[in-house]
Amino acid sequence: MSTLTVLRRSAESIDAKTPAHRDRAVDGLRALALLAVPTGHWMLGGFTLDSAGLHNASPLASFGFFAPASWVLQMLGVFFLVGGYASVLSYRRAAGRGESTGRWLRGRVARLGRPVLGVTAVWAALVPLLYALGVPGTTLRTGSTLVIQPLWFVGVYTVITALTPYCVRACERLGAWAAAPLLAVVGAVDFLRYGPFAESMPSWLSLLNLLPGWMFAYQLGVSWGEKRLGRRGAWLLLVGGAALFATLLLAFHYPASMVGVPGEVRTNSHPPSLLVLALAAAQSGAAILLRDRIGALLKRPALWAPVVVINLSAMTILCWHQTAMFATAATGALFGSVPGLTAAPDTLGWVGVRLLWLPVFAALLIGIGRYARKFEAPWQTGTRASQVRRACAGLLAAGFAVFALGLA
Repeated sequence: MSTLTVLRRSAESIDAKTPAHRDRAVDGLRALALLAVPTGHWMLGGFTLDSAGLHNASPLASFGFFAPASWVLQMLGVFFLVGGYASVLSYRRAAGRGESTGRWLRGRVARLGRPVLGVTAVWAALVPLLYALGVPGTTLRTGSTLVIQPLWFVGVYTVITALTPYCVRACERLGAWAAAPLLAVVGAVDFLRYGPFAESMPSWLSLLNLLPGWMFAYQLGVSWGEKRLGRRGAWLLLVGGAALFATLLLAFHYPASMVGVPGEVRTNSHPPSLLVLALAAAQSGAAILLRDRIGALLKRPALWAPVVVINLSAMTILCWHQTAMFATAATGALFGSVPGLTAAPDTLGWVGVRLLWLPVFAALLIGIGRYARKFEAPWQTGTRASQVRRACAGLLAAGFAVFALGLA
């Protein structure tokens, strides 16, 4: 039996097992947003190599015209939109079963927390071992920074998920306009930190954007799930978001890149600026408008099966994709400056060669995922041994966080 035949039968089996009520379009949007995370990090993140070891670098520092790629690869707005949509449906189903909000939330948080605890505990055990084997401390700190970099998202997403009941109440009162106050808050903070009073503003002011900035698209998703946001609202989001995005870029000179650029004073994403919300609005509007077309496409088993696999491995992809890239680069560092891998990302040739490395990163991530997916499964509870394992994992994770954040 050929490989193509096996794949086709597997896809048909997955398709046949999918419940008829499953919203394939929403799952497809989530899978697309998930794949954008490793693709963005793998293309917009690079390394330099010197006698001390590997250092993080970015092609955006050399090529400003590369910034528009981040407008496509930054799809966290879609991810939060779909997250809000799925959360409110899950919340409503739990309430219908008589399940308390606390129990519902504990289940959601556990699914997010287990993979994070797993990757940080594994890295905590690996760091001293790799150092003993001769891997430079600089290289290990670079790798640790990469690993912990995307995990901020999990913390923010967990907090926002906990606020789902409040998002529902806001939607009940304001409908699709429930996200507007969040947009206003971010706009006000941006005016204070970038406007005429910027010099007198405290440095911590930008942190006020952290929660409302990422909650904006989530609230849109809640309104969408509650059927308070339809096609008319989606067109308003698409056109209004695009217009605001262009205005902020051209008239108010916001940085063009949606991710941080080494050497730049201002950044759009950490914490989110108004430009991030404008992009999220446009992306959300487009996603809602394309829902039916995406759903129709995903009725094909060959397209639907990868979406199912990606969604089942969501947290594994998020937690381990940087490890796959770093492991490849650390191996390449043994051979010196390798184009597209350990060579500085300061030439157009680097971009072309980096594209050739993406399948290598992906293959390694798949290999890692075969074992790492175990962290997504519910852990055994109720025994002393399981309690000891969880305690040890927690201590290892905390130790790794201290190391990765440069606190030790």
